[in-house]
Amino acid sequence: MRSITAFVLIAAGAASAQDLRLSSRFLDVTVDRATGALHVLHKQARAIWQQRAVRPSAAWKSISLAGGKVIYASDLYRAELTLDASRPELEFVLSGQGPLPNMLSFPLPFVTAPGTSLVVPMNEGILYPVDDRSIGTRQLTTYAGHGGLSMPWFGVFQVSGGAGVMAIIETPDDARIDITRQPDTGLFVRPLWEASRQEFRYPRKIRYVFLEQGGYVAQAKRYREYARQAGLLKTLAEKRKQNPKVDLLIGAANIWNHDSDKAGLCQEMKALGMERVLWSGGGSRQQVEEIAKLGYLPGRYDIFQDVWPPDAPSNLKKEGWPDDLVWLSNGDWMKGWADHRKNADGTQAIYQGGVVSSPRQLARARERIPLELDRAPLKAYFIDTTTASPWREDYNPAHPLTRGEDRQYKMQLLAYVSQELKLVTGTETGIDPSVPYVDYFEGMLSLAPYRLPDSGRDTLKYKEPTPDFLKFQVGPVYRVPLWELVYHDCVVSEWYWGDYNNKAPEVWDRRDLFNILYGTPPMYMFDMAAWRRDSKRFAGSYRNVCPIARRLGYQEMLSHEYLSEDHTVQRTKWASGAEVTVDFNKMTFVVKP
Repeated sequence: MRSITAFVLIAAGAASAQDLRLSSRFLDVTVDRATGALHVLHKQARAIWQQRAVRPSAAWKSISLAGGKVIYASDLYRAELTLDASRPELEFVLSGQGPLPNMLSFPLPFVTAPGTSLVVPMNEGILYPVDDRSIGTRQLTTYAGHGGLSMPWFGVFQVSGGAGVMAIIETPDDARIDITRQPDTGLFVRPLWEASRQEFRYPRKIRYVFLEQGGYVAQAKRYREYARQAGLLKTLAEKRKQNPKVDLLIGAANIWNHDSDKAGLCQEMKALGMERVLWSGGGSRQQVEEIAKLGYLPGRYDIFQDVWPPDAPSNLKKEGWPDDLVWLSNGDWMKGWADHRKNADGTQAIYQGGVVSSPRQLARARERIPLELDRAPLKAYFIDTTTASPWREDYNPAHPLTRGEDRQYKMQLLAYVSQELKLVTGTETGIDPSVPYVDYFEGMLSLAPYRLPDSGRDTLKYKEPTPDFLKFQVGPVYRVPLWELVYHDCVVSEWYWGDYNNKAPEVWDRRDLFNILYGTPPMYMFDMAAWRRDSKRFAGSYRNVCPIARRLGYQEMLSHEYLSEDHTVQRTKWASGAEVTVDFNKMTFVVKP
């Protein structure tokens, strides 16, 4: 199962008499009985997508046609290929049982020619031209917001014409994609299946969708349809009906500040015209009440994943050590966040934390959050790491978990905060199983591999932009709003808290333009010294971005397009008929009507 193959748009070739054939109103599919490779004709588009082996294939024991399905069989695995009768799609279901010691690559992946781009929903989204040698290879899981895909699909399309094929991984709890290349190929993607607690356990499903036109926008919209059918598409308007406080979030700048005069700072922001603010800095009862009187949304930070041993510094959480720890399969405890501190002599001390198992996180939240609400009448709550960290297997015999079970407990945690406590709920980075339970994501706009170095630490500290940061994170060429095309009207997307709008002032205006183009609010982090220095710039940034984010906040993003060959001029269109055009060269924007 180590063959790497490709879908390539090519001229049709002669089929062997030994090949198997399936046909629908939309697709003609020929299967090579020797390798299992597909030759797919999209009848309406007159496009042919064909798999091509680029590494010797491990042969199936048999490939046969039975009951309108192609059956792949070996001693260990069985796969079924079925055509969808109602649309140009096909589905593979891979079954097996027993141990799965290594990741399994199936079906044969797509390798494409120059003139095509990969579509990768990594955080907000990115396009990778397949012949761009500056792009490195990487693997992305389908079960982690950070270091994974925000949505379990990927695709490839012709830049000229927009014909393409996408894959929806319908069983994403134990899967990943491998973005790779061979010496004689461009970039391509192969799906990989992982063990569930070291075994195969359950059937794995992947659906391929063949599109006549529309490129990455059509692929995102097909996934939006899939998400709706899967029960993931819960809009902000629906959430507002259940919790009217959600309306305070729409068009609100997220403010992170840890100085003592919280209410005084908020009053200054209000006086400068910053009408809508998500205040993430917490505060005393009196401060929170005064902040709420301004029409702001007062919230605070919390985390339930981390725990440290008893000898760690006093301000680090100890409750649950060691009983609540996640265990690895070898019986060791899983290492989590390491707290770094400077000693008086200038040396650094590192205190290694562990990871709390998700059922215990939920129990701890039920104990702790009501106490916080007794202390101050908060209206919002940010829970760190929950959708950034991967779904985890737990081998602790006190609370064993599969990744799928871990996901379920984490969704229960978010649902407790948003649906039972009626708090406007945020979490880190974001991944789509959490959409029904979350109102905002801190980090969805930030492409994780291209953030500034160590952006999760020293968040206030200036860091000089790196070449990759300038090229991929805040450059206009590669990034694309796949998440917004699917979920803009469901969740508010923000930059990461170590990658906020004013983090690198030299690209602050460029970040604002992305917020304007995507209809999303800004995030600002500062201490009082920075506020005194730049308060007018903060207010100006707010005036540019937040009214547009408010206007578009409840709307579906219908399309995104590049209006210039170099991608510096881009446009989004919205359900209301609004259009937003941004020019990253001239640093201007126009909103119509």
